[in-house]
Amino acid sequence: MVPWDCGHIPVRPAVRVFGESSRLYSFQENGWGTYLADRLVRKCDVVNRGISGYNTRWAKLILPRLITESTGAESIIAITIFFGANDSALKDLNPKQHVPLEEYAANLKSMIQFLKSVDITEDRIILITPPPLQESAWEKACLAKGDKLNRCNATTGQYAQACVQVAKDCGTDVLDLWTLMQKNQDFSSYLSDGLHLSPKGNSFLAAQLWSRLENKVSALPSLLPYWRDVDHTNPEASLL
Repeated sequence: MVPWDCGHIPVRPAVRVFGESSRLYSFQENGWGTYLADRLVRKCDVVNRGISGYNTRWAKLILPRLITESTGAESIIAITIFFGANDSALKDLNPKQHVPLEEYAANLKSMIQFLKSVDITEDRIILITPPPLQESAWEKACLAKGDKLNRCNATTGQYAQACVQVAKDCGTDVLDLWTLMQKNQDFSSYLSDGLHLSPKGNSFLAAQLWSRLENKVSALPSLLPYWRDVDHTNPEASLL
């Protein structure tokens, strides 16, 4: 076992979470990132790189700053890419965040190609579609800020379908949150304001994502022995 000293600190394996505001908030209380981190605490880190308000046009530019060859691709067990809610904003009402559908798909492909270039293979990449939009609730949130309703669920669905197609084209895994959440006709309970995930939505996403992550992390050993397995008479033999 490698000693834990200043001269040689082992790189912990990690699951990286990359996306927009629902990813940023994923580590709040009852967030889906918190759930994953709790499940994986003895096996690997869960690293949050959620950036509120961002779209894929901006995300593809910053991804090389977040993950480089020196990051250690072999330590990244999985990475989620979760964008689309901002890209799918209506152009006339929210031109700053809007990204055309074709460009959105191209941006996702560009990010996948970059990850492959730093030796993160397709089987470790999980795309997540935007969740459905509950228009009446989001309209209330917009009106409270003096804005008009700037998104619609049908348009979000087009971006979700494009995300699924990119995953098929590139050979990555995909979690089609837009479709899965609407299997329950009253999906509003999954959303806190019509756009962002509620505690129930976070739990739903965590369960769906865990089913895709479990096989990727199952072979990871525990990073340190269970306390009952430590030789209390000679702890160095167990821990170093």
